[in-house]
Amino acid sequence: MADITLQIDGKQYHVACDDGQEDRVFQLGNYVEQRVREVADAAAGSKSQAMMLTSLLLADEVFDMHEKLRAANIDANEPKTITYQGLAPSDEQEINSLISRMTARVEQICARTKQAS
Repeated sequence: MADITLQIDGKQYHVACDDGQEDRVFQLGNYVEQRVREVADAAAGSKSQAMMLTSLLLADEVFDMHEKLRAANIDANEPKTITYQGLAPSDEQEINSLISRMTARVEQICARTKQAS
C-alpha cells in the first residue's frame, strides 16, 4: 500500500492507495481541487458549502457519464440494417464488361474442349 498526501481546498488529506495507483489518485485529487476552486470563485459562501457544491457537480458529471454510457450501449446493441443502394453507373458498366469478358473466355475454353474430344 502506498500513502500519499493530497491538498484540496488548502487542507492536506492522507490517502492510502494500491501500489502503482499514486499517479491516478494525484490526478483525481488535482481534478477535485480544480473544481473546488472554480466553485469557490463563482459562488460566495463557506468552504464547506463550496465542497458540498463541488460534490454535487462531480456527482452530476458521473450521472451524465452513466446516462451517456447506457445510451451508447443501447445504441450498440440495436441491430443495424444495411440497405443495398445499387451500384454507381460506372461500376455497373465495369462489372458488365468483366462478365462479358469472362463469358467469352468460358466459351473459348468450351470450344477448345469440344475440339479436343
